[in-house]
Amino acid sequence: MGGGVRGVRIGADVGGTFTDIVFDRDGEFLSTKVLTTHDGPERAILDGISRLAAEHGISLADVDQVIQGTTLATNALIERRGAFTALVTTAGFRDVIETRTEGRFEQYDLNIVLPAPLIARRHRFVVPERLNARGEVLLAFDDEAARQVIQTISDRGYESVAVGFMHSYRNGRHEQHFRDLLLAELPDIAVSISSEVSPQMREFERFNTVCANAYVQPLMASYLGRLSDELKRMGADCPIYMIHSGGGLVSVDTAAAFPVRLVESGPAGGAIFAAHLAARHGRDRIVSYDMGGTTAKIALIKDFVPQTAKTFEVARTTRFKKGSGMPISIPVIEMIEIGAGGGSIAHVDALGQIRIGPQSAGSEPGPAAYGLGGTEPTVTDADLHLGRLHPDTFGAKTISLSPDLAIAALARDVGVPLGLDTDEAAIGVAEMVDETMTNAARVHAVENGEDLTEFSMIAFGGAAPVHATRLMDKLGLDELLVPVGAGVGSAIGFLLAPFSYEAVRSFYTSTDDFDVAGARSTMDELASEAEAFVRRGTTADIVVERQVSMRYRGQGWEIPVFVPLGDFDAVAADALVTEFSKTYERFFGRAIEGLAIEVVSWSVRVASVSELPRRVDRREPNTAVEGTGMRPVYDPAVGTTVSTAIHERSALSPGHTVSGPAVIVEEQTSTILGSHHVAVVQGDRSLLITRRVN
Repeated sequence: MGGGVRGVRIGADVGGTFTDIVFDRDGEFLSTKVLTTHDGPERAILDGISRLAAEHGISLADVDQVIQGTTLATNALIERRGAFTALVTTAGFRDVIETRTEGRFEQYDLNIVLPAPLIARRHRFVVPERLNARGEVLLAFDDEAARQVIQTISDRGYESVAVGFMHSYRNGRHEQHFRDLLLAELPDIAVSISSEVSPQMREFERFNTVCANAYVQPLMASYLGRLSDELKRMGADCPIYMIHSGGGLVSVDTAAAFPVRLVESGPAGGAIFAAHLAARHGRDRIVSYDMGGTTAKIALIKDFVPQTAKTFEVARTTRFKKGSGMPISIPVIEMIEIGAGGGSIAHVDALGQIRIGPQSAGSEPGPAAYGLGGTEPTVTDADLHLGRLHPDTFGAKTISLSPDLAIAALARDVGVPLGLDTDEAAIGVAEMVDETMTNAARVHAVENGEDLTEFSMIAFGGAAPVHATRLMDKLGLDELLVPVGAGVGSAIGFLLAPFSYEAVRSFYTSTDDFDVAGARSTMDELASEAEAFVRRGTTADIVVERQVSMRYRGQGWEIPVFVPLGDFDAVAADALVTEFSKTYERFFGRAIEGLAIEVVSWSVRVASVSELPRRVDRREPNTAVEGTGMRPVYDPAVGTTVSTAIHERSALSPGHTVSGPAVIVEEQTSTILGSHHVAVVQGDRSLLITRRVN
């Protein structure tokens, strides 16, 4: 990873409900879960680290690295609780983030309600200036108007400023000049400029991205500062790194400057974890299923690499609908995320249907069964009542589950309104959350042109193994892997991630007159930028990947095409056009003859070299294992509660076979096997689950 790693490495995943802490001690993973402290997320991290260190006799002076991911930036955007932020843009373009694009996520809804912009109109200001699409000055920057805007920013007490001028992705001098003027007057204000945050064409997406960065920057800078100071005070005087949305590590300084790149950082760690397992088990088509206390995430992994994108949406207001959220233009591991976690609240809507989430009980007050003040029924309450969870084997040591409180909440808010008994209410909640996640997986597969029938599933997160076999059945998948450490999978993924950074920039050229020199210069600059960020964290060997976004003239969106390494000359440009035609044919069935081809944007990813995991051969069943006890658990395959064997996962060895119905319990999660499921322990102690063939 970072070269010269000597001691303990720590991974910390701050989720909406739990904060997961993992110590890597010479390849041995030690872990714990603590409730997230939302008013100060660093407290949960420090508490978990202290507990784990004391439990295993580890001195924090021996800690070499702390790597963390957090939902803090994501939640701040979703809940609209970031800094008091202003947007400064080109005169005439004040309303770009409100007028959006011509796209409609509900094409035939005459009463469609579009998401409100992150920054309201009264907080948006303009400066006369204008560049053309080549970055040439059409209208000189108006210094006097800029100073008037800065005076207004000062008078109103803004904490942060986003700057997005037209075509600044080609020439950022005007944005840089405004920043210089602003900091000369207000040296302590946070400022983000789009030419650094997201130098890509399409002003709606670019302006949104720089607004999001400015909105969360003071929050993240303060949080990271407090975390660093407290770790030093405790004796862990070591570097802190963050995992970004693209699945790599960056320094704290980079994270504080570009916190928008931390949106989806926790889920990205989970995808890295799943990709590592896919390579270890030789599965080249994987559905990564990560379900925690607040959300569930679905990602597709092909050829041991998570699928990626250059844009994604935060806070979709209409579930699953593209276009109903806030677009963010940064490199990201592509996934779909929904409010369907263990703490997601169940309710009955106006049509008399059970709905799950997106609201979550989180860690404060938590599900009703936690006994911490929560009164609304959640997925965890339903799982407890159905026997899938048990107070004695629940994943968090500090929480004792109350079946009585779970029953009361389910009966009051689901059972009574629908005329159901408590068993039926719990079954309804469980089936609805499973169907919601199944639909999300189907939507994500269709959006990516994939047929899931050839995929295997990897399940992790505190709640995923509880629900994974049901999703496996609903999706028609043949295999499910539940790895060791599944309950803290994302935090383990942080410890497996390379240092990496992807630099992206829009630079237009076409086959009519291909600007070879401009393309070569752009890629060289991007490579230098990306390597500089990576070198802030590691001196290890690096790998470089280059990619372009291309389209036929007249098309609105592009497809990615990889660029081989080496000097970019006229021959390489011709080869790039040929490769585009091949890629287009793979995507859409046939290429189009006679149309000019346009290159819109370029990206270069630099990453530290990671060791490939050792392949694990598939273990066939050789020893049937009997359970250590029994308890009643609802089995949806037969539609009734059945007597179910309980197995301690720590007692299972490679080759051991567990036949359902069964519950395999471990410290941070439980794996549920229906009456038709069989689990075989693999060489790395992962559970390989299939359906029994009669």
